[in-house]
Amino acid sequence: MSDLVAEFEAERAHLTAVAHRMLGSRAEAEDAVQETWLRWSRTMADPATRGEIREPRGWLTTVCARICLDLLRSARVRRETYPGQWLPEPVVTPLPDGYAPDPADRAARADQLGTALLVVLERLSPEQRVALVLHDVFAVPFEQVAETLGTTPAAARQLASRARRAVHADGVPRHSAGRAEQRRVVEAFLAASESGDLAALLRVLAPDVMVIGDGGGHFPAARRPIVGADAVARFLFGVYGPDGRYAGQVRFRPVLVDGTHGLYAEAPYRDGQTVRLVISFAVHEGRITGVFNQLNPEKLTGLPPL
Repeated sequence: MSDLVAEFEAERAHLTAVAHRMLGSRAEAEDAVQETWLRWSRTMADPATRGEIREPRGWLTTVCARICLDLLRSARVRRETYPGQWLPEPVVTPLPDGYAPDPADRAARADQLGTALLVVLERLSPEQRVALVLHDVFAVPFEQVAETLGTTPAAARQLASRARRAVHADGVPRHSAGRAEQRRVVEAFLAASESGDLAALLRVLAPDVMVIGDGGGHFPAARRPIVGADAVARFLFGVYGPDGRYAGQVRFRPVLVDGTHGLYAEAPYRDGQTVRLVISFAVHEGRITGVFNQLNPEKLTGLPPL
């Protein structure tokens, strides 16, 4: 039994990453991984089925992806009735003390890392999402993707191709910057927002930048994306600027959000409440193309106080 547990635990981080990319929810990802464990333990406990598992990672990935596919199909119905805009639950990790990004850091491309990818994935069908995540993000061969989806390799390849076109379509926040560039742009964004320097803020915003906010019905958030540099700048100044709603009252902490540079913040709210928010960005060619404000407390339960 100890070998069985050890073999599964060796793949847990990989399975959690697969599930989170597909589902956009840490809780749902953990549930999917737990269900994968139950199926693994049952299969391995039966001598009649144990011999069918020749490559544990491949078997576990396929089973986990099938569970995620079922969850995605049911989640689509739930998210159609979600109050306001939906953003994924962020994975927030602190920057190490004295962290200085290496300019040679691998670029955080939109088809690999960041909240921008998870937001775009919401536009895809469950089958397209599974095909893209498995093949493009985790390098799973199309033969295995097809097995997961119950289709042919050619059909799986077509699903991934359509998903790829959607990811790179017009109107989708582009994200190609490495971490060194991300940090420089995010720092410039924060300085301009807090100082009220409109010209400096406009320099760091792409013309087609968009802001998406998820309050989950608990805190106010725009029900539609705010699009365009001028509109976004006015919105940001109205919230964080010198004369904004939270002027001088917000504490910001630089963090990594889904692997890219972002901000963790707290601000006072009415009746003595505190608003926690996680802000992530899409950055392309030195400008911000997407700002993602996660305010839903149900998706921020794992964060410590600032």
